[in-house]
Amino acid sequence: MINKVKIRITGKNPNYFLNELIKRNINIYHLEKDYKNLIVIIDYKDYLNIIEMKTTYKIKIIKRFGISRIKELIKRYLYYIIFFSIGIIINIILSNIIFKIEIIHPKKEMIKLVEKDLKELGMKQYNFKVSNKRLKEIKEKILKKEKDKIEWIEIESQGTKYIVKLEERKLNKKEEICNPRNIISKKEAIILEIKSSSGEIVKKINDYVSKDEVIVSGFIHNKETVVSKRCAKGTIYGEVWYKVNLSIPKIYIIEELTNKKNYGLNINILNKNLDINNKYKNFKRQKITTLHSNIIPIDISLTKYLETKIVSRIYTINNVDEIGLNLAEKEINKKLRKDEYIISKKVLKKNIKNSKIEVEVFLKVKEDITSYQDISNINIEEMNKKEE
Repeated sequence: MINKVKIRITGKNPNYFLNELIKRNINIYHLEKDYKNLIVIIDYKDYLNIIEMKTTYKIKIIKRFGISRIKELIKRYLYYIIFFSIGIIINIILSNIIFKIEIIHPKKEMIKLVEKDLKELGMKQYNFKVSNKRLKEIKEKILKKEKDKIEWIEIESQGTKYIVKLEERKLNKKEEICNPRNIISKKEAIILEIKSSSGEIVKKINDYVSKDEVIVSGFIHNKETVVSKRCAKGTIYGEVWYKVNLSIPKIYIIEELTNKKNYGLNINILNKNLDINNKYKNFKRQKITTLHSNIIPIDISLTKYLETKIVSRIYTINNVDEIGLNLAEKEINKKLRKDEYIISKKVLKKNIKNSKIEVEVFLKVKEDITSYQDISNINIEEMNKKEE
């Protein structure tokens, strides 16, 4: 069926209207009727003639076919078609923009060097992607410019991201010279652990040491005579002490999890979040599974939404210890490495001052206390004479 319509004609005598259609030589492809309605399929051009007839009958299109149907759908869904077309155009534009350049190398200085070279050659974030030919030219120019620093470089396009891999050119370097030295303590401590591969250990575990006191000597003795100097090597761990002074408001506001949760979708595009089916005003996200697009910078995640509530805690001298210890621990942990940790903690003092509670917390910490003292300029013979 090409450009036809199915119409309903409603009136007192449908047969009369049917006879009128036959008189006008209108082709009828399908016919249904009852005592009030006449349903026919006719050509669209004949429908245009019918609606110009002076009649009391109601005429309504109930279905279209062919070109007429296509025109109806376009008219009905025009806004959707426009937005969909705009979406495709935006998608094409976004898929040809560089949203991220990831340079893979362990050394920050090499990453910064290549990042700078790429920018100078017009390859930077939020610029349009370059052709394969241009990509090859960029690699060649970087290798030529940094011939003493870079052995090879590879630039791989993944969606809207470029991944840059490189290998540093290794020049023959002289072995690092370790001058004669002592290992000393960089602060007051009680020695907990001594790891030494070179030098004479002059302190024991559980010894107290003050700042700059020698723990592993670079002087090598034969009985009581110094016979040589070495580079003392090793790591010393000690128990170090800290006092943290806190000022805690009597009314302390924190965010707590409730037992309520629900599941939804989190859409992250250009670092902006859209949460679908999240019922909570205050919440935390726990992403379960994530789909990542290599074409446009978008992540879609099945997410668990955990409701939170803002709670006001009232603290007094009697119940402030727990939060004081926790806050002090957080502050100290910011300074510690992975191999360092808090041994113990306790509240020393607390008193009320205006609308706050002043708390002093004492902490014992296992910490690397290794430091060095250069002894390369010390004359061994003169040193032995003084000891005589």
